[in-house]
Amino acid sequence: MAVHHLRPFSLILLLSLFCLLLNPCSCSHRKHLNVSKPRSDTDWSPAGATRYGPPTSAGSDGGACGYGDAVEKAPFSAMVSAGGPSLFKSGKGCGACYQVKCRENAACSGSSVTVTITDECAGCVSESVHFDLSGTAFGAMAKSGQADQLRDAGVLQIQYKRVECEYPGRSVAFHVDSGSNPFYFALVVEFENGDGEVGRIELQESHDKSGTWIPMQQSWGAVWKLDSGGSPGLRAPFSIRLTALQSGDTLVARNVIPATWQPGVTYRSLVNFKI
Repeated sequence: MAVHHLRPFSLILLLSLFCLLLNPCSCSHRKHLNVSKPRSDTDWSPAGATRYGPPTSAGSDGGACGYGDAVEKAPFSAMVSAGGPSLFKSGKGCGACYQVKCRENAACSGSSVTVTITDECAGCVSESVHFDLSGTAFGAMAKSGQADQLRDAGVLQIQYKRVECEYPGRSVAFHVDSGSNPFYFALVVEFENGDGEVGRIELQESHDKSGTWIPMQQSWGAVWKLDSGGSPGLRAPFSIRLTALQSGDTLVARNVIPATWQPGVTYRSLVNFKI
């Protein structure tokens, strides 16, 4: 009696048909591996770049955005930049993230680094887009061991692109301005995933049974304020609702400012924008 052996192709076909009968979806819709493809230069735009401050610093102490000494610490870690008018956007650009890279100088690595806008360079108008990078960020674009050589270049033509901000393991934080009191409340928002930029901030007093959200006004940079309008003043705890500038996404940090809040203190929420 002849013995018929299944060819490998036939065996695979039979197994595939069996799989389809058991679970048609899992077989016909396979999840592809997330492989990053090399990006071409068409994904990038030209900009000018300079540096300010000491060679290995954040350049300034929070500058025109109001982040204070947070720019030196993680997660900013001095990888920051002042922005010309088109990047700073009268303060609305504070917190936005960009990738930058250079190639024109022999010391350039050609690899990109991510920086956050934390200051203003009002006089940076020689190009339509200009980054005045911290010494740390400027040197990060260099080949290994050639950071000082690149910093000595002075002015560079670079490439940049807007990217989502990512702060793994971090929730949004609210730094209460040192001048705040029950009649004037101001804060700076830090570490927002996604846009990084804030387009609208609203405050809700927890005792308000109507659930009214009171709009805050941009004071300067990334500092937003609310005047109570007189006695009895604002009563904490406060919930804060954020609206991202570009995407319009909203986020609510419930009772993030406690009843015992103090000026100059940073309060961390339990939430962040999804990316």
